Amino acid sequence: MDKQKQLPMPGPGGRNNMSRVNGEKPKHTKQTLKRLTKYIGRSRYVLIALLALTLLIALIDLTGPLLQGNAIDAIEAVHYDASTYVEGGENTPLYDYSAKDPRYDGMQIKTKYVVHWRREAYIGKKDTVTNGMLPNLIAMGVLFAVSAVLNYFMGILAAKLSQRTVYTMRNDLFEKISRLPIRYLDTHKHGDIMSRITNDVENVSNAISSSITLLFSGLLTIVGALVMMLILSPVMTLVAMITIPLSILISSRLTKFMRKHFIRRQKLLGALNGTVEEMVTSYGTVVAYSKEPEAIEKFGGYSADYRDSSIKARVWGSIMGPIMNFLGNLQYVLVAATGGALYLYGKPGGISIGNIQSMLSYSKNFTRPINQIANQYSTILTALAGAERIFEIMDGRDEVDDGKRPMPSAEVEGNISFKNIQFGYVPGEPVLKGLDLEVGKGKKVAIVGATGSGKTTVVNLLTRFYELDGGEISIDGINITAVPKTDLRHAIAIVLQDTVLFRDTIRNNIKYGAANATEEEVKRAARHAKADTFIERLPDGYDTMLTEGGGNLSQGQRQLLSIARAVLADPKILILDEATSSVDTRTEMHIQQAMVALMKNRTSLIIAHRLSTIRDADTIVVLRGGVIAEAGSHEQLLAKGGEYAKLYSNQFAGIAT
Repeated sequence: MDKQKQLPMPGPGGRNNMSRVNGEKPKHTKQTLKRLTKYIGRSRYVLIALLALTLLIALIDLTGPLLQGNAIDAIEAVHYDASTYVEGGENTPLYDYSAKDPRYDGMQIKTKYVVHWRREAYIGKKDTVTNGMLPNLIAMGVLFAVSAVLNYFMGILAAKLSQRTVYTMRNDLFEKISRLPIRYLDTHKHGDIMSRITNDVENVSNAISSSITLLFSGLLTIVGALVMMLILSPVMTLVAMITIPLSILISSRLTKFMRKHFIRRQKLLGALNGTVEEMVTSYGTVVAYSKEPEAIEKFGGYSADYRDSSIKARVWGSIMGPIMNFLGNLQYVLVAATGGALYLYGKPGGISIGNIQSMLSYSKNFTRPINQIANQYSTILTALAGAERIFEIMDGRDEVDDGKRPMPSAEVEGNISFKNIQFGYVPGEPVLKGLDLEVGKGKKVAIVGATGSGKTTVVNLLTRFYELDGGEISIDGINITAVPKTDLRHAIAIVLQDTVLFRDTIRNNIKYGAANATEEEVKRAARHAKADTFIERLPDGYDTMLTEGGGNLSQGQRQLLSIARAVLADPKILILDEATSSVDTRTEMHIQQAMVALMKNRTSLIIAHRLSTIRDADTIVVLRGGVIAEAGSHEQLLAKGGEYAKLYSNQFAGIAT
């Protein structure tokens, strides 16, 4: 593309641009979370079912400690009932272990006195154990089994929710990319865009599948555990709450510090992918200039930065988990000590051992969700950072298309007018400066000039790949800004210097110019482009599957297919941007013959460097400095001895223009 200067790349193009990544500031988390929630809400029925299962599982988990405490209290009840079968009363001295009395079959120490009972008395109380403990154990077993089944279905629903959400998000993102202006794609790293649609979306998926249920069940568990703790022992509950303010303070401080590392890591991953994409697509050039060491060094630099950033992100992301675990264990110790003190020194009947055990379990349930969220925090941060990058693209401005006047291709005659065209890729640095050009119906106009003179820019403006800074372009007297871009581009076919083929059959690549074309029309287009000869020599003919970019064909063969595609499109306006530059002289001769037939009765714009290919053009326009330096036929311009004559002489002498 002829650009005097490209727009600055937002993604880093080298080691010197790393400050751009370092300087990235995080966006607003609340806004990102709100938009992400809307995507999740599109699968509302799955979400409702998932939350319902989460609620049931949370209730089951909250019931377990209560049943466990009841079972323990049933055992303690047997202890006190058996104490009625005492021989010797409360003042019985401490039992002497060194001289066991065979009259007693068992013993139990209560406080500092030995309490004895006969075995038959203990056996008589087995009913108490059966009636008090066994039902609780059975209930616990049933609930845990039900919880396991519900957890299985919850995992399925979580997977469905995450995949449906990212499916919608990925499709919206891809659709958005298809609506972005060419300028956006020209000025952003392709690898970074690919990273957002793959890595960032996948990170969001992982967070949704694991974090939605975790956050909801955590909230339910915290509230439920707090209520049960207050019912069992307000004093122990107060002790359990001591570590909560400390947990909130630490987590909030760490959150602000950690988040910037996760944002930067995602930015660096996009830059790394962009470097890989650039290396792969330009591999031939890299090898030709023996630049493999430089490419490896450049990649190694990005990889090292990504490694360092990932280490920092993971270290700070994982440090919160151990801290929260420590605070949880501290809370457990405080609650256990308080419960023991209340049991030993509190009022009789104030709290039972079973209640203490229940309180310990509920205190764990109270802190466990906080610890789980802390351990998942790195996943959540990565997902939010990825979501921000996704929404950055979605917030980009769509390609402007305010045309309302239909222009059916069949009604286009092909008169083109450029009036006082002003345009620059970079503000303040114009490429075209007041260009005026008239192209009549069915005429063949060639545009030549030095590199950077604006040849390809004229084509980009005609097809509205870029919008004018000033002036007007019209077709058949209609301003192209008033025409829908779809109608405008249907009337124009382009054969670029860099061929674009897709991973598909040769037939479908040709039919890209007209999807409803018949088999005969496809073959006729191939014959016009002189492509039928090599196609029919292939084992699978038109069904031959092309690799990515048509890599299993020669450059000349790929160009012939591109020309066949344009032939099949049957345009009223034809644009050839160095269409024969990649073929040998013999093939070029055949293509030129085909082009004569193709361009007949069609308005044709030819961007040319090889001046020998445009001798028969009706008008040759020479661009210099953003304006037309001279125009005329081949003979007229040679006779004038001006800019064109110099270009032609230099090229004829073998000197590059």
